[in-house]
Amino acid sequence: MSNLRWPLATDAGDEQELFPQGIRVVGKGEYRGLEFLEVDSKTIINEVPGPPRFGFQYTINAYRGCSHRCSYCLTGDTPVLMSDLSVRPISVLRRGDLVIGTALRGDTRTYAISRVLDQWRSIRRAYRISTASGHSIVASPDHRFLSNRGWKHVTGSMAGPNQRPYLTTRNSLRGLGPSVAGPKGGADYRIGYLTGMIRGDGNLGEYEYELPGRSSNRVYRFRLALADVEALDRSHLYLHELGIQTDRFVFSQGSDHTRPMIAIRSQRRATYERIRELIAWPSDPSEEWRRGFLGGIFDAEVSGHGRETIRIANRDEALVHRILAELRYFGFDAVVDRADGEARSVRFRGGLREAVRFIQLTDPAIPRKRLIAGAAVKTSADLRITAIEDLGIDVPMFDITTETGDFIADGVV
Repeated sequence: MSNLRWPLATDAGDEQELFPQGIRVVGKGEYRGLEFLEVDSKTIINEVPGPPRFGFQYTINAYRGCSHRCSYCLTGDTPVLMSDLSVRPISVLRRGDLVIGTALRGDTRTYAISRVLDQWRSIRRAYRISTASGHSIVASPDHRFLSNRGWKHVTGSMAGPNQRPYLTTRNSLRGLGPSVAGPKGGADYRIGYLTGMIRGDGNLGEYEYELPGRSSNRVYRFRLALADVEALDRSHLYLHELGIQTDRFVFSQGSDHTRPMIAIRSQRRATYERIRELIAWPSDPSEEWRRGFLGGIFDAEVSGHGRETIRIANRDEALVHRILAELRYFGFDAVVDRADGEARSVRFRGGLREAVRFIQLTDPAIPRKRLIAGAAVKTSADLRITAIEDLGIDVPMFDITTETGDFIADGVV
């Protein structure tokens, strides 16, 4: 709920608040002269404290929602972009969830992590907004989108009681473009992830050594050492689920210039042979295996997420060609960077939109590589509005309020 405060006419410089109880988070609304406070309240009917200075004893806290009044605005299956670039239906979001919103830095609008403050639902008239990219979003007539001409409601008029900025087919929306469904997370995805991770950053081998007066001894070794524990934990879990046991140990304590590294390992022959069989190239990989492979090689070989361009570093020609083939399978514009005739990395282009699409398609494990906060809001997708249709029905809709006052719904702000 929102708590409205205003200066008292009888007390110069003083102000009275109607609902003082609860934890308050100060925020600014969009209406001049009003201050909006988020409060915890168990009832919308509130007794005015103190003597009857206003001429009434009770009041109703009648304002709920974001300050531009776009209450109950989107259908429940609308995907909302989370802070880790995954998507969730707006219907399942709750207070405290972290989503991606936007913030102005000078004259530049950038993406920012934003906390959900509240979520609720109602029944509203449904309008479908379609874009040239081929996707559409269903919203209430009051909902606002960021367009090439600023914030605009779904419907409005040039004059009269419903006068307000509204969308037309001459507008285009702002954002990353349609969201992509993530992997299903089954056995093929897990095997693909382990293939990318182990081929990219693992140590798997066998060798012999001789001791004086003794026959030769054959040693089998598997080791995976990482500074990012999230990828190591996932690899350890996936191996365990496939019946492969490994031991965990501290590989490197780290220093002022390097991060500590944790590792998993095994020197059992059966483990070595099982892992070698597991990461063999499949003759006809499924789409889930391809997603997992790219997610694993990303976690293993991308040192940092450059937002606009992703480079997967590796000099193994066979592995480089495999990475290139899988990226092109998903439609990425990928090239091999070479130096002195040798492959150094695979790079794919397309800007932030393609980087986010890659993260959503492959679901890598390392959080620091899944960040877009601070990147400028640019639109490379074709989000020109092609139609705004009244569907003629009232449907359940959901709304959230966030710290930034906005969020990314199916790729648009």
